[in-house]
Amino acid sequence: MPAATANGIEIHYEEHGKASDPAMLLIMGFGAQLTLWPDELVEDLVGRGFRVIRYDNRDIGLSHKFDGVKAPGLIKMTLMSKIGLTPRVPYTLADMAADGIGLLDALGIEKAHIVGASMGGMIAQHVAAKHPERCLSFTQVFSTTGDPKLPAAKKEALKALVTRPASSEEDALVDHGVMLARTIGSPRYPSPEDRLRDRARTSIRRSFYPEGPTRHLSAIVADGNRSEMLRDISVPTLVLHGEDDPLVPCDGGRHTAECIPNAKLKTIPGWGHDLPLELVDEIAGEIAGHAQASAAA
Repeated sequence: MPAATANGIEIHYEEHGKASDPAMLLIMGFGAQLTLWPDELVEDLVGRGFRVIRYDNRDIGLSHKFDGVKAPGLIKMTLMSKIGLTPRVPYTLADMAADGIGLLDALGIEKAHIVGASMGGMIAQHVAAKHPERCLSFTQVFSTTGDPKLPAAKKEALKALVTRPASSEEDALVDHGVMLARTIGSPRYPSPEDRLRDRARTSIRRSFYPEGPTRHLSAIVADGNRSEMLRDISVPTLVLHGEDDPLVPCDGGRHTAECIPNAKLKTIPGWGHDLPLELVDEIAGEIAGHAQASAAA
């Protein structure tokens, strides 16, 4: 897999499609490798005329690891945030946004359609707000504004996210990955067991690095409420969200669309916090349609 020096660190990426087609940068979420963007979704977007680039965020997958750099504990960060203090963290979501811009620089891409999922949506918000000249459009997928007044994740989803695997043995890690996918996934579009297990095993064999998510989480908590930042976004924006998302409730997407001027909102019944194959064509169509309309405007 190719790697590029972006924002002073090594970022591993994949690109698909014609170099002459408009670029689309896919930013994945918390603790997730680029492979969590389904191949079928990437192929669908390529078929609709885009040069699609997906990459491993820092501290995950094959990209640069901040080995040994400790993040403050979650309780400490939460308490500090509640009294208006910003905890010191290894890096911020703005730093991670700069990684994406650095990758575009390394690839010689002046502007791209930006698509971010979950934490990747938060990172993409920073890209759209702070680097609008690099954005052709912005699509947010099941993400949120960080407003503390919004509904929290369902207890079972949060528990599944923070629960540690029974051991570091591969089968235990696969079982844990399947449990998490089942808990936060789409109730109307459950993935077949063999697909979940194959994806979990492939991901673990590609890279297993449990330190990274702790620093990802610290960046999310330290970022706080982005509502005011979002009000300044001028990039054409589409917000996609599942109406049955147990991890990032749909109100997070609705609030994002309310904050960003002229943002469009599309919610889908039965969709949770995953990218099921049954919805690939619809999701790709929404993303591509928004990108094409933005380019034509």
